[in-house]
Amino acid sequence: MDGAGGKAMNHLLVFGLQWGDEGKGKIVDCLADHFDAVVRFQGGHNAGHTVIVKHEKKVLHLLPSGILRPQVHCLIANGVVLSLPHLYQELQAIDMDSTEAQARLSLSCNCPLLFHCHRLLDQAREQKRTDAIGTTCRGIGPAYEDKVARRALRLSDLLDEKRFAAQLKELVDYHNTMLRHYYHFELCDYQSELDDLMSLRDYFLPMMTDVSAKIMALRSAGKKILYEGAQGVLLDIDHGTYPYVTSSNTVPSAVAVGSGVSLNDDIHKLGVVKAYATRVGAGPFPTELHNEVGMRLARQGNEFGATTGRARRCGWLDVCALRYAIAVSGVDSLCLTKLDVLSGLTELRLCTEYQGASNGYYSYGAQTCAAYKPSYYTMAGWDEDITGLRDGDALPAAARDYIDYIESFVEVPISIVSTGRTRDDSIIRQPHFFDCRQTA
Repeated sequence: MDGAGGKAMNHLLVFGLQWGDEGKGKIVDCLADHFDAVVRFQGGHNAGHTVIVKHEKKVLHLLPSGILRPQVHCLIANGVVLSLPHLYQELQAIDMDSTEAQARLSLSCNCPLLFHCHRLLDQAREQKRTDAIGTTCRGIGPAYEDKVARRALRLSDLLDEKRFAAQLKELVDYHNTMLRHYYHFELCDYQSELDDLMSLRDYFLPMMTDVSAKIMALRSAGKKILYEGAQGVLLDIDHGTYPYVTSSNTVPSAVAVGSGVSLNDDIHKLGVVKAYATRVGAGPFPTELHNEVGMRLARQGNEFGATTGRARRCGWLDVCALRYAIAVSGVDSLCLTKLDVLSGLTELRLCTEYQGASNGYYSYGAQTCAAYKPSYYTMAGWDEDITGLRDGDALPAAARDYIDYIESFVEVPISIVSTGRTRDDSIIRQPHFFDCRQTA
């Protein structure tokens, strides 16, 4: 298959270019039918990917969005921190029995496990901070800390029950010391934690494998793989609005570390960007709107976090930030989502520069970014309802102008435009890109 511009595309990487919530889940579900496997390679169940199939809403956190395509094999790689109780709940929510789960889902033996003590630490820290970050309080950060500190337990540790129990006791005691004496917070019950995990042990161990080796075998066999990123580049632990970021690397290069395979030239990097901007939790947001337009975007776009249910902050599209995210990521083409939400606005604005800013966006972290004052380029809006359109020529002229302006500003082609919530509400603008409508 060919990608934008006719480049050979054997594999695809879908990732977000803003603060997450760009609509990656729908796009992965839409395109997954063209692939043999879908791989998650970073993050945890703090991610929330919403997919609408036959008017039924599915929210996935740990499961790759390809799980809703029955012929697609799904893999959770070593870069993901894994909550087994939550993963079990997700599988139950989509009515997948153990036989099908074991046939279609592979879990890396090297996945660090996330425990209740991690969630308690996350909650305690947020409560104690005077400038709360706004995490999901799912325990993702503390779980990654244990991984880096070399005290984490991994999925493969469950093979030896006696040793696992001893290691878990040591870990829970370690974190309870901090919870008790520094945070004065609820403690983790070791026995309850152990019992929960042992009840799931026999369910998940048949899914455990060397995911890196499995991916390499799939590639050698000529199979096509879709890599699914979580969160977005502006939340990257190194390149985002630190410290208001997630605890993993969200840039495309994280694929190599998070899955154990090289990021070759045959992987087409598709960056997903919303037609406006949203953010959940704290952190700088130069184009945030505290007016009726911001509230309208929230209403029309149903802007509530899939993981936390919190209302998302809304604002104009920041193409300066987008250009920065593209620069640190490397992008072959873009997918523009939620264009239909802008229908009915008489004018649209895009942030094209910052007053007084002399360097690249986000170069100096959140404090510098918070002082940025955006300068806007104003364009005409459109009245027509474009929900569900699949023909680019049917778009209003103002909508086409909006797409063209973004494309010219960031100098990256827009291959897909999403015009609705379901998997087949998309316009494929590049003739050689995947046409998801053929298999919707």
